[in-house]
Formats: sequence, C-alpha cells, structure tokens
Amino acid sequence: MRHYPSLIGGKDVEADRHVYGITARALLTDTFDGLALKRRLESGQGAGQDDPRVAGRCALADRETSRQALAAAAAAVPEWRATPLRTRLRFGDAIRRRLVETRDEFVEVMVAEGRPRTAASGEVDGLLDIFSEQTLAWCGELLHREFSHGGKRIVLRRRPDGVVCVAPPQNAPHSNAIYGAASLLAGNAVVVRAPRSLPLGVMYAIREIVAPALDEVGAPPGTVNVVCGPPMFDDWLASPHVDDVIYFGGSAKGLALQNDCVAAGKKPILELAGNDCAVVWRDADLDLAVGALTEAFNASGQICNIPNQVVVHPAVADELLERLRVAAGRIRPGFPDVEGVELTPVLAAEAYFATLHDALERGARLVCGGRRLEVDGSPSETGYFVEPTVLRVDGLVRSREVAAVREETFFPLLPVVVPEPGRDDDALLADVVDFVNGNAYGLRNSFWSTDDAVVDRFLAGVVNGGVIKVNDESHCGFYPYLPSHGGTGLTGGVFGEASYMAVRTTHLQAVSRRGMR
Repeated sequence: MRHYPSLIGGKDVEADRHVYGITARALLTDTFDGLALKRRLESGQGAGQDDPRVAGRCALADRETSRQALAAAAAAVPEWRATPLRTRLRFGDAIRRRLVETRDEFVEVMVAEGRPRTAASGEVDGLLDIFSEQTLAWCGELLHREFSHGGKRIVLRRRPDGVVCVAPPQNAPHSNAIYGAASLLAGNAVVVRAPRSLPLGVMYAIREIVAPALDEVGAPPGTVNVVCGPPMFDDWLASPHVDDVIYFGGSAKGLALQNDCVAAGKKPILELAGNDCAVVWRDADLDLAVGALTEAFNASGQICNIPNQVVVHPAVADELLERLRVAAGRIRPGFPDVEGVELTPVLAAEAYFATLHDALERGARLVCGGRRLEVDGSPSETGYFVEPTVLRVDGLVRSREVAAVREETFFPLLPVVVPEPGRDDDALLADVVDFVNGNAYGLRNSFWSTDDAVVDRFLAGVVNGGVIKVNDESHCGFYPYLPSHGGTGLTGGVFGEASYMAVRTTHLQAVSRRGMR
C-alpha cells in the first residue's frame, strides 16, 4: 500500500490520522462496502494495509502542519528566486523527464482514484506539452528580455510573486497539481493542498515527479511542499507568507474567493468553469469536427475545457446531428482500468436531469441519451453513469434561454444550436460571432471551415476566450507553445486571460542600466 506523509521543508511529516483511498473499481463494485472499509480504516478500527481494495493512504495534516508548510515555502523563496533562470528552466526539463519515466505508474495511481485509463494517459501527454522544450523556451523569453538603447541596457524581467498556494480541483487534481507547480519555474515557492477526496495522485505528482526534479537542480528545501487536508483558504489568506492563491473550481465559489483574496492583499489566480463554444460551418470537415465534439463526453463531461455547446450551419445540421448520435452511442461506461472507457460516474446527476427537463420544456429535441446507466452499460434508475446526450436547439436568438446553452454543464450533455434558416452567410456569421462573444464564460472556442476568408472573419471578430482552435482534431488537446489554461469572463475572473502559470505568478519589473557590459 502506498503511504505518503506530508512533505514540508524537504522532510516527511507524519500524522496521527490518515486519509485512505479505496480503488474506484472496489467502490463501483460495492459502494457501501468500500465506503464502510474507508470509514473503519480512517477511524483506526482495524488494519487494512493488505486489502487489495485499498489504493493507499496519506497523512492528514492539521492546521499547525499546514502553517509549517507556508513557513517552509517562505524560507525557500530568497534562494530559489536568486537561482538563475536557466537553472529553473532545467527544472522544467527534469519535470518532463520524470513524467516520461513515471508515466505508467502515474497513470495507474490516477486510475485507482477513478480516472479512466484513456483520460489519464492523455493528461500525462498534455503535461509533456506544458513542459515541452518549446513551451519552456517561450516562457523563458517572457520571463526575461534584454535590449540596448542609447548606451543603456534595458531589461524587462518578470519577478516571482513569492509563495504560491495551489488548490487542485477534485475532477482532475493529479495533472493540475503539476500545472500549478509550474509557477516554480518563475522562482516562486509552492504549497499544494491534496484534496481529501482524491489525495493519492496529487501526493504522487508532487513527491515523485516535482520534488525529485527540484532536487536534481539543487533547489533549497521547502521550494515545494504538499499536505493533505480540508480547505485551507482561511489560513492562506491570513498568512503573511502567502502571495498568490491558485484556485480551480466553480465560478460562484471562485469569484467569491477572488474578492476575499483582494481584500487580504493576495493575488487570485482562477481556473474556473468553462462553457466552451464550437462552431461548425457549412463547408466543415465533419469527420474532424465530430471527433473533437465528442470530447464533450470525456470523463462524462466533468472537465472544464471540453466543448459544451455547438452552433452548426443549418445546411449541415441534420448530417452533423446524425453523426454525433452514432458517435455518442459508441461511448460506454465501465471500470476505469479498462482500456477505452471514457465515462465516469456523474456527481451531479440530479442537475443533469433538471437541465435536460428545462431544455425539453423550452422546445429542444432529444437526439440521443437521457438515461442513467450501470457500469456494464445497461439502463438503470439508480446507475452512477449517465448516457451521452445530444440535444437539438433550434434558433440562435432564443437558445440562451436554455440553461444547457447558457450555463456550464458538468455532465455528458451537448446542446447543438441550429440558427434560423434562410439568411445569407455573411449576416449569419456576424450573428454567430456575436453569439460566441456573448458567452459569459471564456475558456476555449473552436471553429471548423475550409474557407480561409470565413476563418479570418471569425478570428477577427471573436474576442472571447483564452484559446481558439481552428480545424483541429481536438478541442481540448494541449500543444507546445499553446497556453493550456486560462480565459476571460467567468472562467478566469476579472484578472483572467490565457495563461502560462510560470508567467501568471509573476510581476513585471523594468531595469535601465547605463554602461553596457
């Protein structure tokens, strides 16, 4: 059984209490028995180290332990901040190597906590892009640029904010713990909170990947720290050590935390909800588009950067919907350790049915889906899974009256909006651009058309979102150079933008020095 103490100041810190992780397969096979085992172990009522249902355990940090982590990070900042940028970029190279070396094991830890193997493998591959040679080189340019002018040396450099606290999300904590730790590249020190619900992958990510990479480049103890426990925002906001708080989660809680951070003098860095819009034009490659649009059902739609709504040109609406119906029908639930499984249990199943009911009441038509499923794919009134669902919503103007279009849906439901027919394409494209810009969220947008002039008009008009993908085989895939996270509106708060975490946790400082050397 895996056992992870807290990591503080480069040392293991044990605890009297622990959080136990029960494998997702065991919980899906017999939920009540698995939860009973977890309760017994966490209350100290019996040994369970040899039980194959136990994936591992983590030390449960108390408030004093959490405060020690903040102090350790603050103590590490001066030395790590003074470490040359080229050394910190070598740390990024070491992360990439560790990801390759630990890939299979890291994936297995994620699978044990319920991430489907296909999704877990994709997340590791995405991290390889975030820490690719190309992305690291580009971040290095953004962090330090030099010019000469009139006998002066002009330096534009981004200085680290200091101590950065990271609260990974429960839907994808493992990879986002490493993404948040990318702020180390700028010279910050980091404290990561592993959520009690899914702590093992976060502990693995920091202790087995990030910390060894820091050791490889000689970073001081305390540069990265990780503890498992309940939310720690009050302590973070009250601590004189903390400079930035990175929060992943829903927009309502995130925007409230943003206000609290500003009031406490901390920088809020928000990675919140997404309601990504995809647009399929009359001349689109539908095979390419459908492949990307079915990413709406990855992890049962419980990811922020997937397509959540589609606008399709009326001329190809029927064909696109039929292709989506067929593609969605191939996506099945299953145990996360089975290759090819994409669906996961839906945490907000009641919200799914309420949203579906709202859409149908407002005139939407059900193309496919709409049922609960058991792990074997059979329909059930009590299943933990939800069938991939596609809706047809006619009318661009009134579509935002439908909650499934207007709001982020954290379940496998994809509304396809078909604008009113009979309009010329120029006017329709202008309305579609306005529709995309009217989205209150602003994470990602996608567009499919083979007409360069149409694509250029779309790109010129859309100001919403952190990333726009055009004619791509993937809506949510990561690439070198491309920001993986960040966006406008409810996605990123008032300070939101497409972000490289190594840059977003810094502030610009300009230096003018007379006399060239």
